[in-house]
Amino acid sequence: MLHSHLPFYRKAGMWPFGEESFYECMAESYIPLLNAIAELWDEGIPARLTVGITPILAEQIADPHLNAGFEKFLEGRLQAAHGDEVRFSPRGEQPNPDLLHLARFYADWFDHILKSYRERWGRDVLGGYKRFQDLGAIEITTSAATHCFSPLLETDSSLRCQYKTGVESYKKHFGRAPRGCWLPECAYRPQQGGRPGIEKWLHENGLKYFFTESFVIKGGQTVELRRDFGPYGSIEYIPVAARPETGLTTFEAFYLKEYPVAVLGRHEQGGFQVWSAEHGYPGDGNYREFHKKDDVSGLHYWKLTSTSTDLGAKELYSPEAAAVRVRENSDHYVGLLQAALTEHLKQTGEPGLLMVSFDTELFGHWWFEGVEFIKQVVRKLKTYTAVTMQTASEYLAAMPPKRAIELPESSWGSGGHWQVWLNNETEWMWPVIHEAERTMESIAVDYEDADGGLVGRALKQAARELLLLESSDWPFLVTTGQARQYAIDRFNEHNQRFRELASMIRSGRIDEGKLIEMEEVDNCFPDVCHRCFLPVREPQAS
Repeated sequence: MLHSHLPFYRKAGMWPFGEESFYECMAESYIPLLNAIAELWDEGIPARLTVGITPILAEQIADPHLNAGFEKFLEGRLQAAHGDEVRFSPRGEQPNPDLLHLARFYADWFDHILKSYRERWGRDVLGGYKRFQDLGAIEITTSAATHCFSPLLETDSSLRCQYKTGVESYKKHFGRAPRGCWLPECAYRPQQGGRPGIEKWLHENGLKYFFTESFVIKGGQTVELRRDFGPYGSIEYIPVAARPETGLTTFEAFYLKEYPVAVLGRHEQGGFQVWSAEHGYPGDGNYREFHKKDDVSGLHYWKLTSTSTDLGAKELYSPEAAAVRVRENSDHYVGLLQAALTEHLKQTGEPGLLMVSFDTELFGHWWFEGVEFIKQVVRKLKTYTAVTMQTASEYLAAMPPKRAIELPESSWGSGGHWQVWLNNETEWMWPVIHEAERTMESIAVDYEDADGGLVGRALKQAARELLLLESSDWPFLVTTGQARQYAIDRFNEHNQRFRELASMIRSGRIDEGKLIEMEEVDNCFPDVCHRCFLPVREPQAS
């Protein structure tokens, strides 16, 4: 399961946070992964990957403004590589045969990505993913519209609209209804205080399954593996608070008790082997260093060397040496997966499920060689093992869950709970979100029949701004400190726009100039409807 997600970066800055982050992930992760799926297909191997594309990411991948900017970005990178070819040539300013070799490597690499984008995929990357879902090679899942932290939203109308909007966006882009869902941040809340569990909103929108962490299924005390934002670095290993062991494992899927929604848990060892800073593959010293860039071109010419090597002491990268390690690491991983499934079969006499989930952006963007690793793992599983690769829906159709389970409050954040999104640094955000939720409900009631005209447009824009305000990315980036001020500014901007729109709607005086400015920046989900935020009223028992 590859979970693809970025915040809404459109017209919200360029670098180091903003559109360029989107362009880098397009070039290094989303297009290389699509190319790998296509190349495996050409070899007669359906990849059978489950690829999550969040609705807010899909909206950006399909956006004309971002597509135009992406093409210019690729042209700029290609030009920078050619410039370095001249600079490092025997008669250049800095003659260096090793750096010249790397400059040529990058010139070829960016040329290939640019040609893939223009010629192979016709500037329609989302359409490429749709094609391979239609062929049966992959399954694409959805998520909440803007990757909200579901358990901390106050109104059920917001939850309903987040998941309904996500499903409708998926249908628009992929021409069918989604079956599976990635819960943003794996954040789950069971039925509580008269409010239904999160799975109610999945079930009501036709979603059949979602994913969770291993400790959520197994119970007990486990070592939490916190996702990082580079191929190595500050991953924390934190014991999750112990709870009674359930006696269950992640080698099978389960239904939830209240609704027929299935849950698949991540295999702990399979995830650890890739995520671990100390023991995971991306920390190998032969792989490309992410953080050090050339002062002139901005290209990456160094290898990791070691996780403790200062940036100034990094050694030059060798694509050939990295390719050798990819072959060795993929061999090892295939053996690890096969051994785990074989041991389960020996112990139980039953075939087992082994699900591993990762951020797509790890592969290619953070770990430059990661997409080739995935490609080789899929090929080797097909060629050399008895392991059957299946999408999540294929597995659930072949092996329907036999048991039901109750899940605790949980997330894949530090400590397994919610403190990454609700803490001393972010607690001020939640009353702001909750007030906006209540305001939107009230406006939806008072203007339920409003359609069209300036008021209708303002209502749509208010709905968009609330969805964007609810994104889990803002408190997440504040907590991690990566883009603290950027996240605060973005949060406040969406809140200010929402409040302005609410005031204009209430007063009956719509400033069309201001409305146009907002529509030109925050243009996602063009079909969202304010009536989606009408209060949720449960049917009364007769």
